[in-house]
Amino acid sequence: MQKGGYVYIVTNKHRNVVYTGVTSDILRRIYQHKTHFYKRSFSARYNVEYLVYYERHGRIEDAIEREKEIKKWRREKKDALINAMNPEWRDLWDEM
Repeated sequence: MQKGGYVYIVTNKHRNVVYTGVTSDILRRIYQHKTHFYKRSFSARYNVEYLVYYERHGRIEDAIEREKEIKKWRREKKDALINAMNPEWRDLWDEM
């Protein structure tokens, strides 16, 4: 059985930093961002802990490819992607 995956974007409270990631377990991964589980990581250093965008993929390989695509984008295009799903930039963690 193939395990799916998620591409997600998290931000800080000022929305001036965004981080794009991929995971097979979005609840666990976002919890790690929120608790700064990896103390020396980019997300911990910049307090990137608010889930503002995610998309599910049936195969983790597809999620990884999509993450690579999004990471190449300019900030404006990432913002447009977030705004299309979550125009208020709410923390979607509360809905999971």
